[in-house]
Amino acid sequence: MNLRIHPDTMVSDEDVAAFQRDGAICLRGIFCPQELKRLAEGIEDNLRDPSPRAKVASRPDDPGWFFEDFCNWQTNEAYRGFIFDSPLGLIGQRLMGSRQVRLYHDHLLVKEPGTRQRTPWHQDQPYYNVEGSQNVSMWLPVDPVSRAATLEFVAGSHKGPWLMPRTFMDHQASWFPEGSLAELPDIEAQRERYSILGWALEPGDAVFFNMLTLHASGGVSGPHRRRAFSVRLLGDDMVHAPRAWTTSPPFPGLADELPAGSPMEHPLFPLLAG
Repeated sequence: MNLRIHPDTMVSDEDVAAFQRDGAICLRGIFCPQELKRLAEGIEDNLRDPSPRAKVASRPDDPGWFFEDFCNWQTNEAYRGFIFDSPLGLIGQRLMGSRQVRLYHDHLLVKEPGTRQRTPWHQDQPYYNVEGSQNVSMWLPVDPVSRAATLEFVAGSHKGPWLMPRTFMDHQASWFPEGSLAELPDIEAQRERYSILGWALEPGDAVFFNMLTLHASGGVSGPHRRRAFSVRLLGDDMVHAPRAWTTSPPFPGLADELPAGSPMEHPLFPLLAG
């Protein structure tokens, strides 16, 4: 059976099986040029007017520039239009096998030409304030992305344990206390031991991955930018897990409104499907 969710989009049973097995898949040409044009305009607006949550994730001596920003769908009209008007929610519903799909947050990641800064291997969920297994993150570039600069994934790693989250540049344990989670293995030093997935991407292609799937990406060589928009989605079994530390991204005051173990039923996390 195939689920038709967009004139140019189809999510097959094989796609769903690959996502559940590997924790990451690439879907080709699923977003149309009009959606990408609108999203690219929103990204440029975001770069001109970053939120207080924005950060530069590259060192001062990096010849490029790695910029990140979070949680802007309420103020960025283009982001909001893409999230609510594109087939994103229905794709997430199909991949997760979930009745409902909620927006968790949006995340902009821009690496300008010449950026050396890698995104090191990590899982996303240990940085967050949610628990559960029905989740999916979309990573959508609006520029062509080479195989060398794309996201890479360790196939099947979403089925393994939570691993210690650390800051990307100085490797500090700023979330879970030291020793409370297993340490991440040195994947780069022994790549041949892992089943590593990665795809060169054209505008309209997107990758979808579980929040526990180990992933990383390289820098950006040559004259090309790498502007990517990511959206994190929550399914039926995801619940609030307040932390004693500031999560990334932070949701200040949420613990006072949403008890631990509660479904993520809150205006910050609107329904996209179901």
